[in-house]
Amino acid sequence: QVQLVESGGGLAQPGGSLRLSCAASGTIFSIKVMGWYRQAPGKQRELVASMSSDTSTNYADSVQGRFTISRDNARNTVYLQMNSLKPEDTAVYYCKADGAHTYYGGKYYWEDYWGQGTQVTVSS
Repeated sequence: QVQLVESGGGLAQPGGSLRLSCAASGTIFSIKVMGWYRQAPGKQRELVASMSSDTSTNYADSVQGRFTISRDNARNTVYLQMNSLKPEDTAVYYCKADGAHTYYGGKYYWEDYWGQGTQVTVSS
């Protein structure tokens, strides 16, 4: 009952910029953390950036200072502004949300939800 849809991926030149968007839809009582992960061919999926509901953020060292995560709680949407892109940023980027999808027996049930991923390619 929860779906995440990413958009904004594509091709960029080194030094260029892209902005990714991820919107959560469905029955969501609350979302604790939303974030972005990426996975390059032959590599494990890694955290890029995340933001908690209290606006605290976490960034991978490799993107610190270049990427900025933001969140629109009213729209259950998270963004990733990617500047000064490098070829090593090439990967499939996935949106993740930690959301409460069910309220039963007087308590919430939380799960991690993942988007389908959007390809980001940085090449000249």
